[in-house]
Amino acid sequence: MSVALTARAAAEGATTQRAGAPGAPAQRRGMPGRRRLRYALTVAVFLLPSLVPLLAFVIGPMLSAAWTSLHSWNLIGPMQWVGLDNYAHLLTDPATRDAFLHTLYYIAGYLPIVYVGGLALALALNARLRGRAVLRGVYFLPVITSWVVVALVWRWLLSPSNGVVNSVLAWFGIEGPGWWADPAWSMPSIILASAWKDLGFVMVILLAGLQSINPDLYEAAQLDGAGPWRRLVSVTLPMLSPSTFFVIVLSLINGFQVFDQVYVMTGGGPNNSSQVIVQQVYDLTFRYGQAGMASALSWLLFFVIMIVTLVQFAGQKRWVNYD
Repeated sequence: MSVALTARAAAEGATTQRAGAPGAPAQRRGMPGRRRLRYALTVAVFLLPSLVPLLAFVIGPMLSAAWTSLHSWNLIGPMQWVGLDNYAHLLTDPATRDAFLHTLYYIAGYLPIVYVGGLALALALNARLRGRAVLRGVYFLPVITSWVVVALVWRWLLSPSNGVVNSVLAWFGIEGPGWWADPAWSMPSIILASAWKDLGFVMVILLAGLQSINPDLYEAAQLDGAGPWRRLVSVTLPMLSPSTFFVIVLSLINGFQVFDQVYVMTGGGPNNSSQVIVQQVYDLTFRYGQAGMASALSWLLFFVIMIVTLVQFAGQKRWVNYD
């Protein structure tokens, strides 16, 4: 009797399942959809505190600058539509060309100094030295110091008349240059101050890369008869390539946006010898009342940085070793 009842119940269940088969897949599809919606809302709630500032202070100003770049505006009167005239003017303006060349000059001088200096400090502080933790903090201190303070100190150190650097050179019978007051030395002065400030940051990045290298590689190289220089070239630098890539990308982006030290030390002078892109954006906006032109120049700088960064990421496969 029980066997018959069980068989009958199974048959009724099968019939019910066949009868409700068309609705069952819809129900199964509905449940994951609700879960996905709930998951998306949960993620949105957690991202909201960071999304609001991103929209308000990054994406919003970028879109506003793009719209302003298509107008002529003096920050006071109403905007006047000019289309792409601002871009056409900037691309043919000698002042824009000179500002880009000065920016490239700064990068060409700054990047090798800050990398080689940071690598030398990282190699020295990676060794077993007494008080190396204190030394790391001392070398990193300029990184967290305000750029205004650093620039004012270096402006005083490199003062042509009573600066410390020229006074020391005078003790050895050497006549010091005009530094930031001389058109030929204004950009080297800015490069020197910038490299000094950022050495600690590059040192920390490269030091972290050095500490992640397997010591067995150095032992194997030493057993093969490799000296210190060969170990540096064949082991350290290849294994340090990811950190090097990060430093180069970040330094190039910051180099194209150099402004604070230029503004404080030289103001773009003398005779526009240290006028860089961001300084020109500032002057166009607040000195000459050409906010539309300044916005267009900002977008040109954005495209240049984006292209340079994409080229670096495309070429990293040839020399960056992540193994």
